[in-house]
Amino acid sequence: MITNTEIKAKTVLIVEDNPMLQVGLRHALSAQPALKVIGQVEDGLQAVNMAVQLKPDIALVDIELPGMDGITLTGRIKEVLPDTRIIIFTHYTNPTKVMAALSSGANGYCVKGVSIPQLEAAIMAVSDGNWYLDAKIADCVLQNIRQPLPDGEELEEVRLTEREMEVLQQLVEGKSNTEIGVELGVSANTIKGHVQQIIHKLKASDRTQAAVKALRLGLV
Repeated sequence: MITNTEIKAKTVLIVEDNPMLQVGLRHALSAQPALKVIGQVEDGLQAVNMAVQLKPDIALVDIELPGMDGITLTGRIKEVLPDTRIIIFTHYTNPTKVMAALSSGANGYCVKGVSIPQLEAAIMAVSDGNWYLDAKIADCVLQNIRQPLPDGEELEEVRLTEREMEVLQQLVEGKSNTEIGVELGVSANTIKGHVQQIIHKLKASDRTQAAVKALRLGLV
């Protein structure tokens, strides 16, 4: 017979670039009998190596990280450790960020500011094979799921150029025209023109809807 003390604690890897928050999370989560923090790291690239080495049950991942952003990191971890459950832990409530994170393989999404009991509940939910969505972003997820996709005829009309695909990838990551311009080495006005073409071709109402449609259609 297995007693409560014999139940194996769920192992957690914290990926957070704010040192104070990182320490606070480790202290708070370590105080929970059902959880065991086995590592913490600030850099996205280093997080991949640490995850492979430690094989955590759950990775708690911020989006804004040096080295590699949390959305890309989520996809990388899922490629090598499909059984590791990932919770995005961020201040972002932007629908594009949320949908991009979930599309990359995240199993949960928590907005910073939640109580430790709520965060523990999220960790235990995803570790048991369930999904967890913070109440602050649940509505936007449901709205985007319910949004009808283009029919077959409309899909055939989606023909993006190579440059538009590059811009779309950055758009899905929630970057501004200026940020995309810096990344691709062109002006913000040039990017604005590409974004307008993408919105038109995807029959979207704005850049956020275009990014969400692109994710749902598997364009990125």
